[in-house]
Amino acid sequence: MTTTAETTTAGTSSALDIDCEAETQRIVVVLRRYLVDVRRKGYVVALSGGIDSSVTAALCVAAVGPGRVFGLHMPERASAPETLRLSREVSDTFGFDSEVEEIADTLEAVGCYRRYDEAVRRVVPDYGSGWRSKIVLPSVTEDDALRIFSIVVEDPDGVRSRHRLTTEAYLGVLAATNFKQRVRKMLEYHHADRLNYATTGTPNRLEYDQGFFVKLGDGAADVKPIAHLYKTQVYALAAYLGVPAEIRARPSTTDTYSLAQSQEEFYFSLPHHLMDLCLHARDHDVPVHELAASVGLDVPSVERVLRDIDQKRRTTTYLHQAPVLVEPIAAVDG
Repeated sequence: MTTTAETTTAGTSSALDIDCEAETQRIVVVLRRYLVDVRRKGYVVALSGGIDSSVTAALCVAAVGPGRVFGLHMPERASAPETLRLSREVSDTFGFDSEVEEIADTLEAVGCYRRYDEAVRRVVPDYGSGWRSKIVLPSVTEDDALRIFSIVVEDPDGVRSRHRLTTEAYLGVLAATNFKQRVRKMLEYHHADRLNYATTGTPNRLEYDQGFFVKLGDGAADVKPIAHLYKTQVYALAAYLGVPAEIRARPSTTDTYSLAQSQEEFYFSLPHHLMDLCLHARDHDVPVHELAASVGLDVPSVERVLRDIDQKRRTTTYLHQAPVLVEPIAAVDG
């Protein structure tokens, strides 16, 4: 079975249609086989209240039953107010055990919040207690200018301003926030070791292909059951599997920064349903003029999006690489 319909033009939305029942069964087979191969009993899923982790949890339940799935809710200071409520709704809906692990104290102990504030103060000297922020990118469809991250800050009086990040400040912000994903993954592996379970990764194809994950953070997992699925397809599976409607309607968010931030403004050029089509078109040699018509953009804008896809693939290659050995170890690699 293919995940996309071969009888349609690849640049149209129908190219991403899937047979949800058949796709679920295909993933279920892989999830069951993996546990047998590695002699593990079940799966740990980190729940964010978002579509990807919810679908991953539902697939694990479909594969091994709720009694062999364990969920983790891991909020911190910047988490959206609804995150914990929605993630609990997933574990309640699918009937598996879960635990809340508040990670703010751990992040405080390793200096996550302090290091973040110090990085922001490189461009906003007054930034501190009571302020909120997020980082954003300019739209790739507008012009060919170099896309440089800016930080949007809001002072305690609610006044917002936007400041271009220097390379040093940007890397400092990124390094500090990456603590969040790595602490969460540490806890996932703790519970996996405790239960003799395997860990799951929740990236969809768009995130996995474009390097939208933290190496050895949310990028680390034993199984990534939806990494081959475009986000549009993940939403289709969510409806089929019975993921709560409020989660299916929730906009995709990083849930990393103290100001609300969409994945589109942080990393991707377009809404996910259009990015899916552009990514699919890039891999299936769809003529640019056909793609432009299907996504409602002019040809120059689409060409910029495609160049951005290629650039992200090049610049995030490191995230996908396994550790380098001086020579292969036959007993392990063979």
